[in-house]
Parts: sequence; structure tokens; C-alpha cells
Amino acid sequence: MSEIEDVVDIQMVQPMDMLSLSVLVLFLGMYLNRRIRFLSQNYIPPAVTGGLLFSALTAGLYFQFDVALEFDMQFRDLLLLVFFSTVGLSARMKALAGSGGPLLVLVLAAGVFLTLQNSLGVAIALLSDVHPAYGLIAGSVSFAGGHGTAIAWGAAAEDAGLQGATEIGMAFATFGLVAGGLVGGPIARRLIAKHGVEPPDDAMVEERSSEAHASASAGEESPMDWLYPVLMTLLVLALCVSLGDIVNRYLSEHSIRMPGFLTAMFVGILVTNLADGIGRPLERSTIDRFGEVSLHVFLAMSMMTIQLWTLTNAASAILVVLVTQILLMTIFAEFIVFRLMGRDYDAVVIAAGFAGMGLGATPVAIANMDAVTQRYGPSTKALLVVPLVGALFIDLLNAGTINFFIRLIRMHLV
Repeated sequence: MSEIEDVVDIQMVQPMDMLSLSVLVLFLGMYLNRRIRFLSQNYIPPAVTGGLLFSALTAGLYFQFDVALEFDMQFRDLLLLVFFSTVGLSARMKALAGSGGPLLVLVLAAGVFLTLQNSLGVAIALLSDVHPAYGLIAGSVSFAGGHGTAIAWGAAAEDAGLQGATEIGMAFATFGLVAGGLVGGPIARRLIAKHGVEPPDDAMVEERSSEAHASASAGEESPMDWLYPVLMTLLVLALCVSLGDIVNRYLSEHSIRMPGFLTAMFVGILVTNLADGIGRPLERSTIDRFGEVSLHVFLAMSMMTIQLWTLTNAASAILVVLVTQILLMTIFAEFIVFRLMGRDYDAVVIAAGFAGMGLGATPVAIANMDAVTQRYGPSTKALLVVPLVGALFIDLLNAGTINFFIRLIRMHLV
């Protein structure tokens, strides 16, 4: 038993309680975003607003009453699979074919950014007179890589003699998750104002909702017309999650490791294009609603479970790294990503998503983009390109970049 467990009363929050709390947290975030002008003007996702406040309250419980809440994350993990299934179900082949060029450009930009992120981390480590390998923990290991990468590389670093690497990495990853959800919206707002970017016209927004109206009017209406598309979407999402898990287990048995949400997304892409091919397209508006709900509840669960008290021991060092990494991300998103992606509305949304992905995680990137598109209208290009980079390429690029810097550090120390 750990030292914390010896002195702190740990209370386990069960899955249904977790679900109820996360929805209340979302309502709280929506209320605060409506009441506080700064939050609404900068497109801060309500899950971030409410989730951070809840995590602050749980930190107060810890410090004042020695009570720590631990959460059962079963629903959160399922919601992630559901959300990426909706991303796949929204990906038509025509749109995917048109995203090849922007996808390649964003992948190259991500590779450059990871190099800069690690260079900055190593520079801070050298200036602080600590081992330069800690700079990688303060770079893409924790920020672009997130908690999973921080745990994996932190354990390897500790085996090599870097004390506390995992704990430090988890702290950076946690603050990166928060920062990623806070900076994407302001970046989008500044780009729209500075460059006079024109959002899509109302016709594009109406097109998304017209499918439901068309399907309802293609026959005699009844009070239960809404039930069929909801049940059909629920069935398709369940199939995406189940078949994605089967594919994932098959690949794992053949030593091919892929995240579960990625296989669910690929199944979704296959299903929606098969449905189009046989002339029975899925109703996109209902899929979008399922996607929005699963994303916001997932992000609320992620934010509200952050254990802020674990970050106090290295607060000053974390602050220095966090501020410099946020500055780097802001400059890169505004001056590189926005320009490379075309200087239009899609580029604005992609820049906001890239900020969430580079500092936090792919779901944070999606939440940033959703906050912008809720205000100005959809961006199909952004919703396809950013998740594909985050799901397919960022981890591969990150692993290569980290290994490259490890070799450089070893050469420097020899």
C-alpha cells in the first residue's frame, strides 16, 4: 500500500455515479460559459470549464479533509470508442479522397512541431542544469504524447536512472490536457479577427439538418418517426465498437498494436461507405448528435478526474515549461498551421484542433474544433484531417522523434 493510501480516505466513484456527475459537470460548464463572457468569446469547451471546477473541488476535499476520489472509467473508455465510431461514420470516400493533400501537409507540420517541442524541452533542461533527458519528458513525451506515452517512456527513463520521470511526465501531461482545451479557442478567435476569415454560410449548416427532414417527409409521418433513425444509429455504433474490438484483438494476436478507438473508426468508415454503396445512406444528423454527446461527456469525465493535488510538488518547474510550450504552440498554430492549411475557415478550425492535439490529446482537439464549429458552422475538412493525424500518425512521429533526441543526448553525454 502506498503512502497516500495509508493517510488518505479513498472513495471510489462507481460508473453510474460517474455518468451522473459528468452530465451535471457539463450543465455547470454550459451555465458558466453563458454567464462569463470571456469563456464564451474564446470558445472554451463547457466540459473543460465544468471539469476543471469539479477537479478543483476534489482537490479541496483532499487538502481539507484527506479524502481522495477515484473514478471508475468504464463509461469514459466506451464513450471514446463511440465518438471515434461517429467520426468514421461521417467519413465518405469522396471527402476522404479530397483530404489526402491537407492530411500529408498536416502530418509534415506535426513532425516539425514535435522536433521543436522536444528542442524547447531539452533547452529548458540544460538551462536548469538537469539531465537533458528530462527535457524530453517536458517535451513531446508528455504533451503531444499524453498520459499513455508519459507512463511508457517515464518507466523506461526511470530504469535508465532518471528518478521521478513517470511522476513528472504525468504532471506535464495533465497540465497539457488542460492547456490544450484552453488555448485552441482563443487561437481560433484571434485568427478569425486578424485575417477576416469568412465562416461558412448558413446553407452549409442547414444541409446537415436537412437529411432528417427529408427522411421524415419521404412518407407518411407518425409520432414514432424519430425512433427509427435513433435505433438504427445506436445499432450501427454498437456494431462499430464490437467489430472494432474483434479487429483489435485479432491484430494484437499477430503482434500489431493499435488503439481501440482507431479500429472502431475504421469499421465506421467501412460501414458508412457500404451503406452509401447499396443506396441506404445513414442519417448523418443523428450520428452527429451521438458524436457530440459522447465527446462532451468523455471530455467532462477526463477533466473532472484530474488529481490536481499530485501536481503541487513541482508547480514552479511545471509552470515554466507549460508557459513556454503554450507560447510555442500558439506561434506554431497561428503562423505555420493556419498558413499551410490555406488561411481559410477550415484552417482556423484545424489550427484550434492542432493546439489541443499538440498539448493534450486528440479528443481535446476535437472538443476545440467542436466549440468553434458550434459558433460558426461545420468544417468537414478539419473533422477528417485532425483526427486522422492524431489517431494514425502522431504517435508514430512522436516515437521516431523521441528516439532521435535520445541518440543526440547520448552523443552529447559521451
